[in-house]
Amino acid sequence: MAIPRVIPVLLLKNKGLVKSVKFKDYRYVGDPINAVRIFNEKEVDELMFLDIEASKTGHAPRLDVLQQIASECFMPLGYGGGVSTIDHIKSLIQCGIEKISINSAALERLDFIKSACDQFGSSTIVGAIDVKKSLWGKYHVFNHRSNKILELDPLAFAESLQKAGVGELFINIVDRDGIMEGYDFEFIKKITAEIDVPVIACGGCGSINDIDKVINYSNASAAAAGSFFVFHGKHKAVLITYPEYGVLENMFSHRGTD
Repeated sequence: MAIPRVIPVLLLKNKGLVKSVKFKDYRYVGDPINAVRIFNEKEVDELMFLDIEASKTGHAPRLDVLQQIASECFMPLGYGGGVSTIDHIKSLIQCGIEKISINSAALERLDFIKSACDQFGSSTIVGAIDVKKSLWGKYHVFNHRSNKILELDPLAFAESLQKAGVGELFINIVDRDGIMEGYDFEFIKKITAEIDVPVIACGGCGSINDIDKVINYSNASAAAAGSFFVFHGKHKAVLITYPEYGVLENMFSHRGTD
């Protein structure tokens, strides 16, 4: 039985790791190389690094940093941040990055997404969507670079990315980011009901039960999280952790048997 992926998401800022709350209030949590080494020991399914400054400042992916990370990483490695050209993707793959998450550039140029999928294959390209509620409770696509809510329906945009050829969708709920009170289970369920490609859910994980629910109830193909894997206890002391394989195996053992 293939166990659904459980993916730590690590945020890069100034070559260090940070964690955010609702895409702000950043807290330094350590060195990326040390984090990778710990996750190696814990036999993590997959790692995703996101450079949260790249698109905002207009700088290209930091290949020197990513090369060091990839050289230490023993599991599949994904990256997002500042990816806006075919050459960026080529360079990242040469560094050892296996999956490329594209967010800001996808909002501006769906033709770029299609070209990337055609050239590198759908399995390499992940369409990333940040989602935020308006004051009236309606879901919108959120532009991290401009820090603005867009008049763009997330489901419609997800369908556009799927049509452009992405192999996966990474759905990150801004209002849940870092609060560790559970994923937006109903919204993720709505997306997975309408989209054919695998959906990675992110934003809000605070317990192993949240992972269970977002997979088994919301039908996400993978559960991603940040704070859950780096903070411990009510005071949120920095402690990198990951569920044991046996725990995940038991949790997902009934999938497909009903």
